[in-house]
Amino acid sequence: MKRLLSKLFLLFLAVAVQYGWAASDPRDYQNSKDPALFTRMPGFYLSSFEDVDFGNYAFTVAKGKKLNIEGHYLYYDYYLNDGSNQPSGMQIARNYSNAAKMAGGKVIYSFEDGGTQFATMKFTRGGTETWAEIEGAGNGIYKLRIVEKKVMNQAVVADANSLATGIKDTGKAAVYGILFDNDKAEIKPESQAAMDEIAKLLKGDPSLKLYVVGHTDNAGGFDHNITLSNARAAAVVAALTAQYRIARARLTPFGDGPTAPVASNATEDGRARNRRVELVAQ
Repeated sequence: MKRLLSKLFLLFLAVAVQYGWAASDPRDYQNSKDPALFTRMPGFYLSSFEDVDFGNYAFTVAKGKKLNIEGHYLYYDYYLNDGSNQPSGMQIARNYSNAAKMAGGKVIYSFEDGGTQFATMKFTRGGTETWAEIEGAGNGIYKLRIVEKKVMNQAVVADANSLATGIKDTGKAAVYGILFDNDKAEIKPESQAAMDEIAKLLKGDPSLKLYVVGHTDNAGGFDHNITLSNARAAAVVAALTAQYRIARARLTPFGDGPTAPVASNATEDGRARNRRVELVAQ
């Protein structure tokens, strides 16, 4: 009978992962709910919950090795209700691991530490890479951490004065607030603040002429990245001339592709820093 109930619960977990069903309990933390990826173990309520738009967590991916993942961070702390059957840590970790695999994810690494069972899982759904870690011990408590991987949106941009100082001191200034969709050269609306500051810089010094240089990370082919960076630089110049009435003769677009990194391309943070537009004095 217990084996049948366990199989039925595992099936329910997998269906919940597939369709985003969520359980609830009267004792649940205010305004909290289970993640779309998983429902909860029977008899547990959600004691505490965190939802951080951009955070990070170091997931264990091998013995003695962790991988820091940044993005939308979610934390769930489950407690067993009085009178409910208490599962072992292994039951908890195994249930979540099996449900993950049945829903198309994979278990990256599982281990035991001081009587507590851990499992790191990874999903790729709809182009989004999601990592999860389950932590369970046979003490009526278990924890679930999830990071939906993404690069932080750059909300703060350098102002015209900072750009001018950078150009004066070093001959160039990097701009990170000009945003493009992956593999595209159309400037996103969120880039307006950065574009406004570049226009202010140029209008404040009518003698200033700039190379507008596009940079990429090293993902993809070299020739493709050169073409993409040229197209992005040209898009910035086109926007400055059409929307801000900057004379075209003052601006020269150029694509440097992946040839001038400012950080290692081995990490997502480094790749994000390498994807930039630079203003270089002519």
